[in-house]
Amino acid sequence: MIRKEYHVPPEEMAKQREIAGEVRQLPHRPKTYFIVTYGCQMNAHDSEKIAGLLEQMGMSEATSREESDLVLFNTCCIRDNAERKALGNVSWLKEIKKNRPEMIIGICGCMAQEPGMAEKLRKQYRFVDLIFGTSNLHRLPELLMNTLNSRDSLTAVDDRDWIAEGIPVRRLRHDAAYLTIMYGCDNYCSYCIVPFVRGRERSRNPEDILREAGELMESGVKEIMLLGQNVNSYGKGLSGGVSFPALLKSLDRMRIPRIRFMTSHPKDLSDELIEVMGAGSHILPQFHLPVQSGNDEILKRMNRHYTREQYLDRVRKLRESVPGIGLSTDLIVAFPGETEAQFEDTLSLVREVGYDSAFTFIYSPRTGTRAAEFPDQVSPEEAKDRIQRLIALQEELQQKTLSRFLGQEEEILVESLSRRDGQAVSGKGRHGVSVTVPGDAADAGQILSCRITGVKNNTLMGERTGGTR
Repeated sequence: MIRKEYHVPPEEMAKQREIAGEVRQLPHRPKTYFIVTYGCQMNAHDSEKIAGLLEQMGMSEATSREESDLVLFNTCCIRDNAERKALGNVSWLKEIKKNRPEMIIGICGCMAQEPGMAEKLRKQYRFVDLIFGTSNLHRLPELLMNTLNSRDSLTAVDDRDWIAEGIPVRRLRHDAAYLTIMYGCDNYCSYCIVPFVRGRERSRNPEDILREAGELMESGVKEIMLLGQNVNSYGKGLSGGVSFPALLKSLDRMRIPRIRFMTSHPKDLSDELIEVMGAGSHILPQFHLPVQSGNDEILKRMNRHYTREQYLDRVRKLRESVPGIGLSTDLIVAFPGETEAQFEDTLSLVREVGYDSAFTFIYSPRTGTRAAEFPDQVSPEEAKDRIQRLIALQEELQQKTLSRFLGQEEEILVESLSRRDGQAVSGKGRHGVSVTVPGDAADAGQILSCRITGVKNNTLMGERTGGTR
């Protein structure tokens, strides 16, 4: 079982449900809400929980921020531009609130959880009514009730690393769902603020995860994405020797049609997990394995705990166990002190691996991290040059890498109509690559078979070879 200090007591969750019912009865409560979400899948899933709580309190989703009674900005703080974009959009609502003083504006998520940030926001954005951190999401009914009753600015940031079970969820899609298996991170990469805003690693009880997965299957979900800052280290703090490979086996036996997961840390990618992926029936052949840099000295300064060769060994074993596996990664350029030769090591690693896709970033100093104090920060001009060269290389190699799918059969879970062609639909293939095929809106949420006929930028083009299921 999970360590008790992490688990929100059942009586506290019952109290929040009771308060949600009380808010629902208030004549002056907001009738509509709008959530603006920044950042990763974890944030997207948090927004689904926030929406579930707000609807439990009797609200419905508005069509726009301007028309909403309550607007919440669920923020990200991984990079500086994410913070600036969020705060720019918050400031934009200030003028609207002058004409609609009853509007409630809130800031939540990772940025609000940054040390000292909540107080800074409260002082600089006095028109904001509610600020709460990642550890306080389950208390939203109580926080909103207090805000409605006082209309004073309310700040709530708890340093406790909570796990809250039983929060209602309003899922964005009926066919695919996020399922969080763990929270937080213990890696303390020198550039990363996640451990400071998401807390230490703590894993959900496997019984709770399996029960939620079963409920999702019964509701018609065809694909589940398991979430965690580092899913490979799932099991910390749990008794009975439960591990991520063991959890994955149990989920695979449930016959969930499609199982994905992210994110994985290379240092924790075990041979056991690679074997489970190779033997699984419903675990999709896709792996997101962030490398960040191809140079050993930079990896050491990043505090990544693996070398280039160790990373390449994991890649080789994945490809041996899961032939044709789709690989994606994260890459950071212009880390403090990075030389041209060290950057070239990253380029050579990208050439050697051949990723299906890569998320590329210029290093962004985050206050409170060790790297923010490192000397020899790379100039903006050099950083811009390096990111452009990296993107150009990845785009060139990506065309060759994706060409391996030509003539192959693929199954896709249709997400929506294609944005570029009203006579086509798009979705993710089993390997994690977007695929566009002829179709219409009735295909959304269905799994269909196709044959890959072309590659266009980062998308595969296909022709249908079977019906939907």
